[in-house]
Amino acid sequence: MSTMNIHEILKYLPHRYPLLLVDKVLSFEAGKDIVAMKNVSINEPFFVGHFPHHPVMPGVLIVEALAQAAAILTLRTENTVNKEDTVYYFVGIDGVRFKKPVMPGDQLILKVEIERQIKGLWKYSARAEVDDQLVTEAKLMCTARAV
Repeated sequence: MSTMNIHEILKYLPHRYPLLLVDKVLSFEAGKDIVAMKNVSINEPFFVGHFPHHPVMPGVLIVEALAQAAAILTLRTENTVNKEDTVYYFVGIDGVRFKKPVMPGDQLILKVEIERQIKGLWKYSARAEVDDQLVTEAKLMCTARAV
C-alpha cells in the first residue's frame, strides 16, 4: 500500500484545472484497488451554476472522479505514467446510483477495485463516500487508446 500527493498524481493523469478531480491517493495496491480523495470546495467552478441557491456537486463529476482514480490504479498497476500519445477513455458505465448529494466542504472518498482486465479493457467496481456513507456507486469500463 502506498500514498500519492498531488505532484505524483499529475504524472499519471493528463487532467488539469478545472477537471482534475483527485487531490490525494490514500492507499493503493497494484492489481487490486485504490482509495483516493477529492476535497470539495465552494470555489469549484461548477457550483456557480449547480445550483446557486443550493450548491451540489454534479453526479457526472463524481463519476469522472471515480474514473480518474481508476486511471491512476491502472497506470500504476501497469507501472507506467501518462503518455501524450495515449488517452484513457470510458467505454462503459453501468448501474450508476446516486444515494446522497455531495456539498461544498465534503471530503469525497473514491474507492475503486479492479474486477477484471481482458485485452486492454479494464472493469472496475467503484464507490464514492462522504463521512463513511455511500453517495455514488457504479461499474466502470475503461481502456487506453492511441491518439
